[in-house]
Amino acid sequence: MTRRIHVTAVVLRDAAGAVLLVRKRGTRMWMNPGGKPEAGETAEECGAREVREELGLVLDPARLEPVGLFEAVAANEPGHTVVAHVVAWPDPVEGPVEPAAEIDAVRWSDPSDLGDDPTLAPLYVDVIAPRVASPAH
Repeated sequence: MTRRIHVTAVVLRDAAGAVLLVRKRGTRMWMNPGGKPEAGETAEECGAREVREELGLVLDPARLEPVGLFEAVAANEPGHTVVAHVVAWPDPVEGPVEPAAEIDAVRWSDPSDLGDDPTLAPLYVDVIAPRVASPAH
C-alpha cells in the first residue's frame, strides 16, 4: 500500500520563465520549494512559510495563485506518493536566491527543456513543468 504525503509546492520563476528548484540536504532529487503544512495552515500559508524558511524570500500568501491539487511519486521517499497543492508566485524572482534551513542547493530549470535528467522530481517533471511551460499559464 502506497503512503500519501500531503505537501504544498511553490512555483517561483525568473524573468525568463525558468523555475527555481531546490535540493534538500542528504538527497539527490531537485524539486520545487515547499513542504508539509502545519495544523490549520492553508496551502498558500504553508507555501509562503516554507519559501521563507528554505530560501529567505518573503511572499504574501494572498498573492499565491492556485495551480491545482496533484498526485505524483514521491521523489525522496520510496513507496510514497505526494499529494501536492501547487501554488505559483505571480512575479518574477529577482536577484540571487540562497539556500537555507534543510536546503543544500538551488538551481533554475527551463520547464520546456527538461532533457533526460533523472534527478528531477516526478511532481516537477510530470505535473508542474508541463503546466508552467504552456503559454496558458
